[in-house]
Amino acid sequence: MSAAAPWRLFLAIWPTPGIADALNAWARTAQVECGGRVTLAANIHLTLAFLGDISPERVPRLADCVRRAGGSGHVLALQEARYWKHNRVVWAGPREIPAALAALAGALERELVAAGFATEVREFNAHVTLLRMARLPRSLPSLPSLPWQVNELVLVRSQLSSTGSSYAVLARFPLA
Repeated sequence: MSAAAPWRLFLAIWPTPGIADALNAWARTAQVECGGRVTLAANIHLTLAFLGDISPERVPRLADCVRRAGGSGHVLALQEARYWKHNRVVWAGPREIPAALAALAGALERELVAAGFATEVREFNAHVTLLRMARLPRSLPSLPSLPWQVNELVLVRSQLSSTGSSYAVLARFPLA
């Protein structure tokens, strides 16, 4: 009997539909200036740890890592929009990463590495991708005030296709 095919997994925080819809509307406005492909409202998220291809048999161990990492609920304010030229992405993020979000990302990284999971080796940059394949904008519209109440972390399976990624939430982990 062969092992199951690996799943492409990541850990993220996911906004409420109202926040996602508002970010999607903002992205459609920004698209007028810089083109690109708008992230679907249902796919808007902030990745905390990208794990890549993981055997489904390792998901329980992964869930244990998330539980051990803990974390506390907090508000995330997306205050600025920027353009990353190197990957032609328009994103939104906080001016300063909230301490609770930075602590959660750090705890997840430590627990995942200790359990033998490979994670991306780079500094955590709290951002929400809103446009892909965008041109350098002359300016971006101001972001609306969107206090995002972060109450849970989700484990997500990503499946790639010619039309983009589709996501399935596999597990939810409440934050204290």
